[in-house]
Amino acid sequence: MEEPLVRVSDSGSVRTLALNRPHALNSFTGAMHGELRAALDAAAGDHSVRCVVVTGTGRGFCAGQDLADPAVAPNRDGATTDVGSAIERYYKPLALRIRSMPVPVVAAVNGVAAGAGANFALLCDIVVAARSASFIQAFSKIGLIPDCGGTWLLPRLVGRANALALSMLADKLGAEDAVRLGLIWKCVDDAAFPAEVEALAARLATMPTRALVATRQALDASQQLDLAAALSLEADAQRILGAAHDFQEGVAAFMAKRAPVFGDR
Repeated sequence: MEEPLVRVSDSGSVRTLALNRPHALNSFTGAMHGELRAALDAAAGDHSVRCVVVTGTGRGFCAGQDLADPAVAPNRDGATTDVGSAIERYYKPLALRIRSMPVPVVAAVNGVAAGAGANFALLCDIVVAARSASFIQAFSKIGLIPDCGGTWLLPRLVGRANALALSMLADKLGAEDAVRLGLIWKCVDDAAFPAEVEALAARLATMPTRALVATRQALDASQQLDLAAALSLEADAQRILGAAHDFQEGVAAFMAKRAPVFGDR
């Protein structure tokens, strides 16, 4: 049997999706997109899943788009296919799927994350990288702009000056420098990386999932709002969350000085 392009495994309430084209640094193909989207949709629909971890097999996280894939490769006459259609068909749905997951999503960046692979990682809620990992906005090297949400993400994460420099120069950014710029959350020594990711995901899986997702939604939405509108958004979200089980359980646990058992999703 052929190896899956996305390995799926469960540990308790944590589901791990590992991109699995290690010989090509897990670069994207149309077939991999299909398996990844199906795996994300399955995790979203499985109420036993309370956290998703995305990582890569081998020595890379994801090297971006495989330029030999028919989705973007030049035809025999030298003309390229419509790269924009590949964005609409694959990367836009992937970006929107990640940002709409009903559980927190952790990117465990185990190696190089380049091009769309870097921005795919940055779309996740929390990004943890091994110290040997790196991030490259490689698009200018082939005459393109950042995609997979890069133009939206980068200025919000690191500001316009850094976003422009990272995008135009396409220099490799080490994991430690990515933390320093605010591009990612945490850099971990390679030896400690698997255990750190496992502990983080397990912790998130015990937390109030619905509130964590609402936090993501509110922070994203607030980027387009003035203060008054953001305060109204907070009130609307708290109204819904305050009527849910997890708020009642959290307050009861606090009063009883015991650990809460959250269940909403």
